[in-house]
Amino acid sequence: MLVLRLLNVVAPAYFLCISLVTFVLQIFVFIPSMFRDPSTTPLFSPALLHGALFLFLSANALGNYILVIQSSPEDLGKDLNLGKGAEMADWLDGNRSPGSALPCTHFCRLCARVTQRHDHHCFFTGNCIGSRNMRNFIMFCLYTSLACLDSLVVGMAYISATLSMSFADPLAFLTLLPHSISQFFSGALLSSEMFVILMLYLWLGIGLACAGFCCHQMLLILRGQTRYQVRKGMVVRARPWRENLQEVFGKKWLLGLLIPVLNVESNYRRQKEK
Repeated sequence: MLVLRLLNVVAPAYFLCISLVTFVLQIFVFIPSMFRDPSTTPLFSPALLHGALFLFLSANALGNYILVIQSSPEDLGKDLNLGKGAEMADWLDGNRSPGSALPCTHFCRLCARVTQRHDHHCFFTGNCIGSRNMRNFIMFCLYTSLACLDSLVVGMAYISATLSMSFADPLAFLTLLPHSISQFFSGALLSSEMFVILMLYLWLGIGLACAGFCCHQMLLILRGQTRYQVRKGMVVRARPWRENLQEVFGKKWLLGLLIPVLNVESNYRRQKEK
């Protein structure tokens, strides 16, 4: 448990550091290298268009990241007045409290609270993912993946121009790292260039991981399930996939796709307001 709590603090700091490094490389290294002659650069040059695209992806990724943390699942245990002992043990096992009518609830040991439609605990946000912040979490994964893959493509173009090498051969990228390490220790490669090459593989790994996780999460949403329900083998009521999507993304899904907005309110809050 101590290791998990330490990871819950280190992982968000690691993500913010990677984001800061990516932003600095894009704004101060990659994009300026696209300007051959800034005095004659047209208004809609590739460099300016790429800069606008990167800022759009970064703003959405960072905005949804903040909303995931701000829209954390509320502690239902306070409203249900859960006691200790047997009742709390029911929550710890993922079951409902004896007097409760709220299904799909779970007690997170790291957050120390009971959440509705608990999916999983995300260490990179240091927060639980539930009904209130699921949409923002998916948008965060989507735009993080796109920003990393965008940085990967532009970084490869920068390395190709700087080192005068071609990536036309599919094996060129796979052999880039071992070849660069040997050149770095022999003194033929600068430390800044070696750092960019290492970031290429990091962007590839983060981009593919976020894309795969986003696709898996969307599949679960279409089925009306959460990762916690799948892990526990819980049976869910079959519903049309359109209703499952609307429950997570709401009716104004297009607005949430373009700009970071707060998630729709949970069913529990609606019931409480009624």
